[in-house]
Amino acid sequence: MAARLLLFIACLLVASCGGGSPPPASAQERPVEIKSSSQPFKIDEPDATRIGRLIWRGGIAITANSPHFGGWSDLHVAADGRSLTSISDEGAWLTAAIDYDSRGNLAGLSGGRIGQLHGLDGKLIESKAEADAEGMTRLADGSWLVSFERRHRLWRYETLTSTPAPVEGPAEIARQPANGGIEALTALPDGRVVAISEEYGQRPGTAMGWIGTPAAGGAYLWRSFDYTTLPDFRPTAIAQLPDGSFATLERAFDMVRGVRCRVMRFDAAQLAPDATVRAEELARLASPYAVDNLEGMAATKGARGETLLWLISDDNFNPPQRNILLLFELAP
Repeated sequence: MAARLLLFIACLLVASCGGGSPPPASAQERPVEIKSSSQPFKIDEPDATRIGRLIWRGGIAITANSPHFGGWSDLHVAADGRSLTSISDEGAWLTAAIDYDSRGNLAGLSGGRIGQLHGLDGKLIESKAEADAEGMTRLADGSWLVSFERRHRLWRYETLTSTPAPVEGPAEIARQPANGGIEALTALPDGRVVAISEEYGQRPGTAMGWIGTPAAGGAYLWRSFDYTTLPDFRPTAIAQLPDGSFATLERAFDMVRGVRCRVMRFDAAQLAPDATVRAEELARLASPYAVDNLEGMAATKGARGETLLWLISDDNFNPPQRNILLLFELAP
C-alpha cells in the first residue's frame, strides 16, 4: 500500500511538471464514445451534500475510446446547460451533450466529438510547445478565444475546426513562466476579456490579470490588475456568474497534501485597471472530497434560477489521475 501511494505521488509530481502526452493527432474530427462513472462527493460520508457554500449536484469520472481524450484545461457550458465544450493542453477539443438524472443532477455525457486545433498555417497542431491550450472563452460573435502557454499567445478561432487568427496579448504576456501562463480566461457581455496569469505577478502575493477592451480590427486595449493569492494556490479558471460577479478556481499541489482547490468569488466592482482583487473563498476541495487537477470552470443558471458551477480536471494523461466533471449549486 505504501509503495502504491509513493508511486501515485511521484506520478502526480511528474504530471504537475508536464505529464505524459498522447500520440500526435491524425484526424481532424470524429465521434468519441464517452463512458461516465459516478463520482462520490465525499468518500467517507456518502450522505454529504455540501461544502462551504457549494451544494453537490453530481459528479462523473469520464473516459473515452480515444488516446487524445484527456488533459482538459478549460470548460464552456451552453447557457441552457445542454452541452459543453472543452480544450486540452495537447491541443484537442471536445464537445458533448450533458445528461441529467430525474432530479436535474449531472449523470453523464453523450454524443461526444473530438478534434485537434489548427495552427496559423492551417495544419493540425502536433508539438506540445505549440499545442498547450490552457484557457478558452466564447466571444459574443460565437468565435473562440484560446490562450496558450509555453509559447504564450492568444488565438481567435471562428470555429474549433477553423484556422485561427493571432490576437495581440498584453505587453507582459511573454514574461510569464513557460508552464505558468494565462489559464483563467473569460469574455464579458460588453465585449471585454478578462485574463489572469497562473504564475506571473509583479507584487508579492499576487498574480497579474488583464482587462482587454475591444479596439479596432479585433484587437484589445489591455490594462492590468492584481489578483491576490495565498501561498501555493494559483488561479486556473474564471467565469462570470449570472448575477455579474465572478468565480475563480485556484489549485495547489505538493507531495504531502496532494491536490487542493479553492473555489472563489469576487464582486464585479473589484475588477478595474490598477485595482487589487481580493476574492472570498466559497469552498476548499481536498481529499476525501471529490478533487483532482481541476483547471476548468463554467457557470450557468439552472432550471429553478439557481447558479450552477461546473468544474473539469486535467488528468495530464497520467494513469493515476482522472478526468472528472463536477457540478455544484451555489447556496444563497
